[in-house]
Amino acid sequence: MSRLWARSLRGRVTLVATAVAALVLTPVAIGGVIVGRALVASTVWSDTRQVAEAIGAEAREGRLPSRDALPMTNASVDLIQLVAPGGKVLAASDAARNLPPLSHVQPAPYDGIIDTTNCLPDMCVHLTAVRVSPAPDSSVVYAGRRTPSVLSTRIMEIIIFSQLLALVVLAAWATWVVTGRALRPVAAMRGELDDVNASDLSRRVTQPPGDDEVAQLARSVNGTLARLERSALQQRQFASDASHELRTPIAGLRAQLESAQLYPDDTDLPTLVEGALRDTDRLEAIMTDLLLLARIGSRVDVAMEPVDLAELVRQELAARKDKLPVRLELADDVVVQGVRMQLARVLTNLLDNAQRHADSEVRVTVSEEGDQAVLAVENDGSHIPEEDRERVFERFTRLDAARSRDQGGVGLGLAIARDVAIAHRGTIRVEDCPDCTRFVLRLPAL
Repeated sequence: MSRLWARSLRGRVTLVATAVAALVLTPVAIGGVIVGRALVASTVWSDTRQVAEAIGAEAREGRLPSRDALPMTNASVDLIQLVAPGGKVLAASDAARNLPPLSHVQPAPYDGIIDTTNCLPDMCVHLTAVRVSPAPDSSVVYAGRRTPSVLSTRIMEIIIFSQLLALVVLAAWATWVVTGRALRPVAAMRGELDDVNASDLSRRVTQPPGDDEVAQLARSVNGTLARLERSALQQRQFASDASHELRTPIAGLRAQLESAQLYPDDTDLPTLVEGALRDTDRLEAIMTDLLLLARIGSRVDVAMEPVDLAELVRQELAARKDKLPVRLELADDVVVQGVRMQLARVLTNLLDNAQRHADSEVRVTVSEEGDQAVLAVENDGSHIPEEDRERVFERFTRLDAARSRDQGGVGLGLAIARDVAIAHRGTIRVEDCPDCTRFVLRLPAL
């Protein structure tokens, strides 16, 4: 049973809540017993004091109706005696007539009232002693009643601690029920997660309504599943792209080598080497881009830092030798949080794409729109049809013969730019431009 509770969060929470309830309620119960007893005793002594003072006043004035039978002014205070200094009972009520002196306490002459308790052979009493006069030989009035059962027995403790036990049990039951209901969505999520497997990461857990911790956990789990699904898709895409795109240059390289092997005398060695190096360069470019696509979004080699986009543009252009002029419109202090190397790769890819397709000029602008940093690269070449503006960001997409391998691209530049933008919580798209083709990268600004 203890091992079951140790494994069960519901059981542990219930156990802790029960212990806390017991620790909190036990002092309350003890205090309740003490206060209850004090209130009952105070009430009893208040009644006995009133009776004793009334009898004492009548004794001082000589107005007692009988020296043998003392009157009862309060039905609950039935034990009344007038006792001489030597302990002789001078007068008593009917209930105290055959009893020895109720007490031997002697109030002081000028502080003539004492509340006390005393146990006689057959009962215990709560009583008040009142001195009739300050004289040394003054009689004393004792007025009391049998000690109430609430004070003489443990009935009050039994009642209060029974209530305490009931409250602790109620707290345990309520905690068990409430915790079970609170953890029900967690159990459902666990079952749904058990159904997720490596071959199908598209499933998601049910998100409960509200914005409590369980709902936040469900969102985090779904976010993790989404990232895992994206990572698995990237791996599958990498394998597919590698097998598809590497086949052509490898086949070309193999054909050249086999031809040289079959016809060594007819082979032009410089031409062979040049062609082999060209295909090798292409293989290296494809592998480099594919590996970069596989790493984008992972946190293994990522170091985020503030990046000034205008400064980044100036640094990248200073290291380039473009065939067409680049016109700049750069706003200063446009800063984003990102990976400098990846953002530089996006800029390089956009510039390479613009240089390939521009007629006479490329323009780069950096600006800030609201809470977004905007980097735009424009070229005055042919427009991209609206229906193809999303497809150009797919891997190895070429819209026409003008966008061919002969112009130096491997078909992964814009795909890399899109993945970098997504990894930086931004977007990249082709936007309308009257006289140009305009690629716009938008990132959260600092």
